[in-house]
Amino acid sequence: MTALFGPVYERVLRWSRHPHAERYLALMSFAESSFFPVPVDVMLAPMCLADRRRAWRFAANATVFSVIGGLTGYAIGYLVFEAIEPWLETSRYWGAYQVSREWFDSYGIFAIFVAGFSPIPYKVFTLAAGVAALNLPGFFFASLIGRGARFFLVAALIVAGGDKLEVSLSKHIERIGWIVVALAVVVIVYFMVRY
Repeated sequence: MTALFGPVYERVLRWSRHPHAERYLALMSFAESSFFPVPVDVMLAPMCLADRRRAWRFAANATVFSVIGGLTGYAIGYLVFEAIEPWLETSRYWGAYQVSREWFDSYGIFAIFVAGFSPIPYKVFTLAAGVAALNLPGFFFASLIGRGARFFLVAALIVAGGDKLEVSLSKHIERIGWIVVALAVVVIVYFMVRY
């Protein structure tokens, strides 16, 4: 069987060692919170693995720029939602958007804490928070804590795993990759069936 995830993993590790990797991480963190579909962990984890001494700095970088991106997503939802609503209704994010609105109705600002760990993309929550006109300072602090908790947890797991984790990942990356794909399919099917 041809390896699919191993070569991608090796490439991402090489990218994570690039001299401008921190800038790319900042850009990706900003974009992922407002419009980009790829989770930050895809770059953060290999960067922490490549240079564990700077893992906390990488997590802080991801947190700061994710929150700035979240504020941008909030502004989009608050200021121009009517312009993007037709697109959103036909996109695969519509069901997730409706779930996030339900969470805001039920839990208010606390939904932002959960959003950092939810399978629903964070950008959907930032947009919905703007549409709901959630309290902006509350949104900011909840984003800072929720996103920070996620990114620092990733960094902590990698630092704690050390060399053993690196060897284990290299050895089992194909299985891990297919498990992640299977989980993503389950989540997508769940939202398609529910909505």
